[in-house]
Amino acid sequence: MFEQDLINKKNNIILDDSKILNVSSDFFRFEVIHKSKKSNARVGRIYTPHGLIDTPGFVGVGTNGTLKALDNKTLDELGLQLMFANTYHLMLQPGSKLIAQAGGIHAFANRSMPIITDSGGFQVFSLVYGGVAQELKSKGQKKLDNSVIKINEEGVLFRSYRDGAKVLLTPETSIQAQKEIGADIIVSFDELLPYHSDKKYLMRSLDRTHRWETRSLIEHKQNIKNQALYAVLHGGVDKNLRKKSVDYLLKLNFDGFAIGGSVGKDRYEMFDMLKFLMPNLPEDKPNHLLGIGDLESIAGIVPLGVDTFDSSHPTRCARHGLVFTKNGTMRVIKKGNAQNFEPIEFGCQCSTCKNYSMSYVYHLFKAKEIAGLTLATIHNVHFMIELMKDYRRKILDNLI
Repeated sequence: MFEQDLINKKNNIILDDSKILNVSSDFFRFEVIHKSKKSNARVGRIYTPHGLIDTPGFVGVGTNGTLKALDNKTLDELGLQLMFANTYHLMLQPGSKLIAQAGGIHAFANRSMPIITDSGGFQVFSLVYGGVAQELKSKGQKKLDNSVIKINEEGVLFRSYRDGAKVLLTPETSIQAQKEIGADIIVSFDELLPYHSDKKYLMRSLDRTHRWETRSLIEHKQNIKNQALYAVLHGGVDKNLRKKSVDYLLKLNFDGFAIGGSVGKDRYEMFDMLKFLMPNLPEDKPNHLLGIGDLESIAGIVPLGVDTFDSSHPTRCARHGLVFTKNGTMRVIKKGNAQNFEPIEFGCQCSTCKNYSMSYVYHLFKAKEIAGLTLATIHNVHFMIELMKDYRRKILDNLI
């Protein structure tokens, strides 16, 4: 009863207090520069307190405040305009309050360019069900994991993976933590359900997530701190529920829209869902596709009008010895590379290719030297940045 009274009170505030809903966001702005005549692709620009984000753009995943195997000074030099950091992990280590004491995540991590943080909602999904691949293989069977103690209207009670301490994550505490971390773009609190969710539970979860997002917006508007807040659209692959989510969240004054929830069992189902969803989103606000960034998916989502998308795929590939080239992905530990004294890709201007041969990178991987992971990661991140520049050029020329 107490929980429902709390929700009713907060919903009344967000519906009645126009002053809370219509606070100016001059520090955050989005403009569409060009819309393709061939598809729904568009070139845009997001203005944030820490610089510009050209769209469509790839967002590297820096779970703990940096991309794996790279420091932020190197990342700034590479020119990755937006990095995605993880609220759940940063809350537990080193702690959002410590980051605030350091002056915020930009000062703490020595990053000059924009940062986005998630709400921690994805961890609710991963702790209960495992990753997406595991969930699909298990057909939705719950993982035997007692990390999540309770999910209810208030939020999620879970045990820290570090010391077992109980932590309550709610819309309010998620936003408060993201305020302390200090990212340019923050995300409202949500529950990510797996692909095989029961339809009735999916509908209940969607309604609850909308209430959580409403509470997230209220908490955010109390102290904006030059941060933009994105809503998260849910509904799985059910088009009616996706439309319901859009209709609900568009009534509220979010700065942008992230596409979350299960997006399908394969990229073709994802493309089908996005073809339906994207035309329903407002043209004057940026959108972000959560957790997608493999090369094949990018080729399909850019023509649909996706502005930004995050993925650990390029950096994970690099650590496993897979490097990107214009002719496809190449394995570092491959016959012939030991004597290949050319760079990973001829003509590439990344510092790895300008200074080292494939033979040397091969040697580092064979010798299990950490420097090999760094050199491969630099190359793959540079490749993604240049790839997105090429996409934007083609959209401007109406070739995509």
